[in-house]
Amino acid sequence: MSGGISRRRVLGFGAGLAAMAVAGCGSNSGRPSSSGSGNKPTLQQWYHQYGEAGTQQAVEKYAKAYPDATVTIQWSPGDYEKKASTALLTNQGPDTFEYPNGPTIDMIKGGQVVDLSGVLGDAKDDFNAALVERMSYQGKLYAIPQVIDMQLMVYRKSMLSAAGVQPPQTVDELLAAAKKLTNDKVKGLFVGNDGGVGVLGGPALWSAGLDYLTADNQFGFDDPLAAESLSKLRELWTSKVLLLGAPTDWSDPAAFTQGLTAMQFTGLWTLPVIEKALPGDYGVLPWPKLNATTGEASVPVGAYGACVNAKSKNIDAAKKYIKWLWVDQTDDQLDFAQSYGFHVPARKSLAGKADKLKSGPAADAVKLLNENGRPQNPMLWSPKASTAYSDALNRIIRSGADPAAEIKKVRGVTEAELKRIAG
Repeated sequence: MSGGISRRRVLGFGAGLAAMAVAGCGSNSGRPSSSGSGNKPTLQQWYHQYGEAGTQQAVEKYAKAYPDATVTIQWSPGDYEKKASTALLTNQGPDTFEYPNGPTIDMIKGGQVVDLSGVLGDAKDDFNAALVERMSYQGKLYAIPQVIDMQLMVYRKSMLSAAGVQPPQTVDELLAAAKKLTNDKVKGLFVGNDGGVGVLGGPALWSAGLDYLTADNQFGFDDPLAAESLSKLRELWTSKVLLLGAPTDWSDPAAFTQGLTAMQFTGLWTLPVIEKALPGDYGVLPWPKLNATTGEASVPVGAYGACVNAKSKNIDAAKKYIKWLWVDQTDDQLDFAQSYGFHVPARKSLAGKADKLKSGPAADAVKLLNENGRPQNPMLWSPKASTAYSDALNRIIRSGADPAAEIKKVRGVTEAELKRIAG
């Protein structure tokens, strides 16, 4: 995505992806020496800082269990994507690293990441095809899918019932519901402390029946319906129904569980915490369609992918390690998906074994993922295009800039980027 917590910027590979069923940086900021204990190579693996308790300890445990190399973990808070992309330009980057939805098109075309075609082996057909396609370019695979993440809305059943509000099915219904649910103690909706700039760019387009790019990779939303949809985000801001300045941002459920908001746009990963705090008093929804006749409801979906740095001194060892971790170690993959917040396993066979996702709101969420999952960041939607759109959203939502004029600015940047990429 174009902003927000790095953990949740993975959301962007394709529809129907589930149709198959906090610590600081490590002290070692560069790549370790190529030789470890004995004859085993030493590898450095990078992760961004996950918000879910226990995740860092889990990945360190997995790495320690690997028999064929000494693997050190760097756990990186802050702007992980910038750190990773910068490190790839040097000789001090990691051997293997995760990146949202796999490497960018510029990383691939710049030869910064290794072709991983063949690493999946006989398990290829067990990985969701849309994930594999999203992490591929011109028939070559550049990342191994880890787990599927999704965003969704959660709502307090008791608060909606007390206000006589039904779960909203259109954006206008959402706005009306947020107004009725707002009082001197509770705001109707929380979509992030930036008013939705970081998370609603994709849903706003899909709700109007549009997308970032067309099927033939042309700019996808220079359309009056897009301007109308983005103006609704501005209306949410000016109507004073949004929670702003929350102690934690949208990817954490604290504002919702503490009763600061009646509805929150967040992610599947938060449901265990919500269930513990509000058992039986919450439901899940997609972002609604624009109106009764226009667009579609949606849930953004995405996945981090494990990549290998082309400048690694141990490329073969790094490929062997990520195959072991993300292809062979199915028990660890299932643990990673269910034990530290909820995520959908990237492999179809494991998704069917994810018992914690088979009942209650978690099962409802997976159903939404199957029916309403949408791409957020197509491969050719470059970081520069993403930044241009994010900046436009900020001006529209927070400053009242004209949506149609801002869309044309984004179109100019995007078309220049598409021409550059094609060149």
